[in-house]
Amino acid sequence: MTNVKTYIESIKDQIDHRDPDQKEFQEAVFTVLDSLAPTLEAHPEYVKANLLAQLVEPERVIQFRVPWQSDDGQFNVNRGFRVQFNSAIGPYKGGLRLHPSVNLSVVKFLGFEQILKNSLTGLPIGGAKGGCDFDPKGKSDSEIMRFCQSFMTELQRHIGPDLDVPAGDIGVGGREIGYLFGAYKRLNGFKNGVLTGKGLTFGGSLARTEATGFGLLYYTNAMLKAQGDTLTGKKIKISGSGNVATYAIQKATELGATVITVSDSNGYIYDPKGIDYQVVKQIKEVERGRIREYADRVASAEYHGGSVWDFDVDYDVALPCATQNEINKDQAKLIVKDGAKCVCEGANMPSYPDAIAIYRDGGLLYGPGKAANAGGVAVSALEMSQNSERLAWSFETVDNRLQDIMEDIFAKSEAADKKYKLDKDYQAGANIAGFEKVAEAMMAQGLV
Repeated sequence: MTNVKTYIESIKDQIDHRDPDQKEFQEAVFTVLDSLAPTLEAHPEYVKANLLAQLVEPERVIQFRVPWQSDDGQFNVNRGFRVQFNSAIGPYKGGLRLHPSVNLSVVKFLGFEQILKNSLTGLPIGGAKGGCDFDPKGKSDSEIMRFCQSFMTELQRHIGPDLDVPAGDIGVGGREIGYLFGAYKRLNGFKNGVLTGKGLTFGGSLARTEATGFGLLYYTNAMLKAQGDTLTGKKIKISGSGNVATYAIQKATELGATVITVSDSNGYIYDPKGIDYQVVKQIKEVERGRIREYADRVASAEYHGGSVWDFDVDYDVALPCATQNEINKDQAKLIVKDGAKCVCEGANMPSYPDAIAIYRDGGLLYGPGKAANAGGVAVSALEMSQNSERLAWSFETVDNRLQDIMEDIFAKSEAADKKYKLDKDYQAGANIAGFEKVAEAMMAQGLV
């Protein structure tokens, strides 16, 4: 094991030397590398082939300028990215994020996580991610359209149905995907498999909108079932109020749980009678408003400023669904104190590493984002399948496939946990299960 640990540390030193300022990327990669020691010990050929050095270096990084004109006539320039990280098991697949925080480190961290997440789905898709530091909040539809057209003018050179298939992420919903697809079509002709998350009138899939939130609850339910428990009667704290959070609330309610919080970047709602996801949908999806408006419409609800993870209340399950690094060590301690038994991540890397350590020390079950929130990319891959077949599946067909995939992801993580005697460390189990499939494919294909 000493040689394996030395090898892992050498890869971490290499990353620290090459990318010293990419803290999000380092956090994601270092957490994964530390958990891979058991499988590297069992497979010395991975060390001999220096496989980790290949895994942590993107196959391709694309950076470009995105000029666009606002409604007042001002000319603006943003910075766009696409990181095509690993194509060992299929074409690059991963979302596009529009948010001021987007930089190369964030996109690389997301792309690296996507490799293992996509592997866990069991579907033939590689890992990628992209985005831009453009902020869609407060922009008109015309401004969004002009930005998307400019962004796609460059991105279209690097993507295709069998090469790289982007989707949505934070700041990229149905409106943005529609504009991006229209711009791609004008330049390349109609290729409906080039983007996923499309509208139903031009190749989109039923259940895609609900997929990440529904999938999160299917995974969480599978984790609880493995412990002889269920979601029925559980009180759940959810952060976020976007696509993931909204449909997580819906599915949690359908499964007999009560969601007591929802939030956005300004504050959170507490409703002890249970959050009404229909009201959240109206405010966020239709009116594009702020979550504080919920308290004006629901008598039992209270609005508070600040982070929902600083709110002290008893509950059973924590589902962070907002953004990366939203839960720190002290907030993790509060989660334990409040009696939560389970944390499953609907967002990508929402918990700091020291927060995850608190979960483990407190005896909480922990489902990492790469496993728990894989429902979105899973249904994106199912959308690709429908596009290839020139068919549209029913909502029930897609939803049933999604549930099977999410339960299988937990089963793979649990199997790896048991194989390597990790004591219910489902984070390490997910990392190992995702890595081993990619590693086998990379070894079989040689140095490419």
